[in-house]
This record gives sequence, C-alpha cells and structure tokens, in this order.
Amino acid sequence: MSRVASRGCGVIVALIVAVTACGSNGRVEHANAPNSLSGSITVSIASSLNAAFEKLSSEFTRRHPGTSVELNTGSSTALVTQIEQGAPADVFASADIANMTVLVDAKRTAGAPKVFARNRLALVTKPGNPRHITTIADLVNGPVVALCAATVPCGKYAGQIVSTVGLEIPESSVTREPDARATVGAVANGDADAAIVYVTDARSAGTTVQMVALPDAQNVIATYPAAALTGSNAPKVGRAFVAFLTSPPAQAVLANFGFLPPT
Repeated sequence: MSRVASRGCGVIVALIVAVTACGSNGRVEHANAPNSLSGSITVSIASSLNAAFEKLSSEFTRRHPGTSVELNTGSSTALVTQIEQGAPADVFASADIANMTVLVDAKRTAGAPKVFARNRLALVTKPGNPRHITTIADLVNGPVVALCAATVPCGKYAGQIVSTVGLEIPESSVTREPDARATVGAVANGDADAAIVYVTDARSAGTTVQMVALPDAQNVIATYPAAALTGSNAPKVGRAFVAFLTSPPAQAVLANFGFLPPT
C-alpha cells in the first residue's frame, strides 16, 4: 500500500473529510442545484490540476450559465504566497494538505476544506527511454533529472520517494523546476533525461514522454483539498464550485485525467 505523503496533519485531514459545504443559512448547497447562481470566481489551482480543471470549469459554467471561472495556475506554495499577499482568489485547490493548512491557520478559508482527489507519482523519460531508466536507482547513474523545487509539493513528494529507497541524486545532475507542469515539460522539451512527476502530468504529456510506473512500496499518495476563501465577491459561487468537485460528474472527469478518488 502506498505511503500517505502528508504526515502530522491528522487534525486537518479529519476536518477536511468530514465537512460538506453549506450556505450561510445552513442549507446544503448541492452541485446540481437549480441555476440560481451568478458571478465570476478566480480559482487558484496547483499546476498538476490544470488540464482537469479546464474541463471541470467548463462543465460547472455549463450547469450554471450565470457564472464564469478563471483559473490561476502555479505551485501550491506560490499560490499560498499570492493569496496571503492579497491576490484575488475565490477558491484554492492545493496539491497537498500542508499548504492548505497555512490558509486555514491564517483564517483565509471560508469553511473547512474538502479533499476531492488524490494522485500518485511516476518516472517519465524521453520517448523510447534512450537511457533505459526503469527504477529510481537508475537516476543516480548520470542522467539529467528534472525535479520540482524542493519547497513545492511535487518536489517534496519526489524527495520522499528518493529517501524511501535510500538513494541520493547528485544535485549536479538535477534541474529544479518551479512546478509540476514545468518539470514534465523539461523532459518533453529534451532538457532532461528523466523526471519524477505526478501520474496525471505524465498522462497529460502524451507521447512527448514515456511513463515508468513506480512500485507501491516506493510511491507516495498526494492529497488534494479545495476550499472557498474569505473576501470573495461571489461566495455562493465559490462554495458551489468546491461542492461540485466531489459530485459524480466532477469525479468522473478527474478519474479520466488519472486522479484517484478522495477516499
């Protein structure tokens, strides 16, 4: 069984999985409620969510014609900094619990976050795998390895995987990228021989990379929570969007992009 990446956040995890988004009058807001919603929201998302959320945003606005959704994409860590510094955001979807916890502790979330998806990691190589990379151990034998920055979730998850197998990739062989999309892009563009990335990013890259699965014993599970944020100009739309993420139609979209269900 895969290891859960975010340890020591038991209280936050319990809070996240237990809560259903509610309106200010205490009534549950269903993802398929009548089309009474109107307003525009900005949803700040971890870069690994970009492709899936483009589809999810279109589906949400189709169901609620009076709404519009703008996506702001980046590493979860960078997005938290933006939000703390006052950048406009109505919803935040993180690739880990730790960054969401920062906003919870700062009282920037409007209600408890909800876990809506999980993810796994994998190796990717250039098409045809010319360096014959089949395990994490092969990354220490000279190839140029793309990794996310050590301070962002995908970089932390990769570090846990490398640590689990008791290896160390020489920093002289590593190129650090700002987020998950840029990391898989480094291999797709030929700037690196291999990378440790999310399975979903490997799949989205299509034939520009070749994916090598990691065994469960070496892998980690990335947990994705979302929350509406305080100070929103369209709080009902933000809460409805978060609720929509766990609805069957949204879960089907996420599964199609390779995400695991929230539980």
